[in-house]
Amino acid sequence: MNMKRRDFIARSAVGLGGLVCGASSLTAADKPTFYDPYETVPLGKTKMNWTRFCLGTGMSGGNRQSNHTRMGKEKFETLINGAYDRGVRVFDLADLYGTHPFLIPALKTIPRDKYSVITKIWFRPGGIPEPERPDADVVVERFLKEIKTDYLDLVLLHCVTADKWNEDLRKQMDLLAKMKDKGLIRAHGVSCHSLGALKTAAAEPWVDSVHARINPDGISMDDKPENVIPVLKQIHAAGKGVVGMKIAGEGKYRNNEEKKNESARFVLGLGCVDILNIGFEKQEEIDDFADRVKKVPKAA
Repeated sequence: MNMKRRDFIARSAVGLGGLVCGASSLTAADKPTFYDPYETVPLGKTKMNWTRFCLGTGMSGGNRQSNHTRMGKEKFETLINGAYDRGVRVFDLADLYGTHPFLIPALKTIPRDKYSVITKIWFRPGGIPEPERPDADVVVERFLKEIKTDYLDLVLLHCVTADKWNEDLRKQMDLLAKMKDKGLIRAHGVSCHSLGALKTAAAEPWVDSVHARINPDGISMDDKPENVIPVLKQIHAAGKGVVGMKIAGEGKYRNNEEKKNESARFVLGLGCVDILNIGFEKQEEIDDFADRVKKVPKAA
């Protein structure tokens, strides 16, 4: 990584190192406050307030399987319960991951309005067993039955890559808008997997929230951080929710203490990522990353 890019990333993190180093000279009233991974924050203008931590369930996901489903029912439900007990109130599912049937049984004693459910429609070729791709209204009705819920909090078009996805998928967007009007879903948006698609999401009025990949090193991201960050800031400024993915480098930071700390400081310091969607596979991983988040001071 050249010095120009290193300097850019350091500036993007809002000078957090300076805040930490200067903390001893501040009065008690002026000392920085720190991030709480379980505090609730607004998701753009959706009128929903979500916990900063979201449990992702799609590590190595595809063909309706993921590392989470491969744990088996008992271990996966224990993870979901453990996340909830710690304060996580947002759960990220997808048809691609095959995680729909696990959530409600794990939280069967918890009122549905006490947590939020994200899921995603897979419209691309491959990825799921059957070749048919029914329209969004048909797919969402199936999701409601699979998840055993009366409504979904956020439904995304999964893995959009085309610059003009909002033209190609307009019919599905309109159908989701009608389902939102009926109260079957509370918000809709996209999960982006290219910089062009991300830019389109920033400008598209239909989008309520965006899932975007962000970490300090550009791992599994749409482009280099210095190119992605201005688009995320534009999305956030437009009042759309921003859910960050690949915060832990798609698992590559799992055994790297320094990188986990750096990523927590970096993503939170951007000021434009509302929710951290992380595919924790153990309860200890939730506690570990939560401790790191709690050490990140908020900008004054």
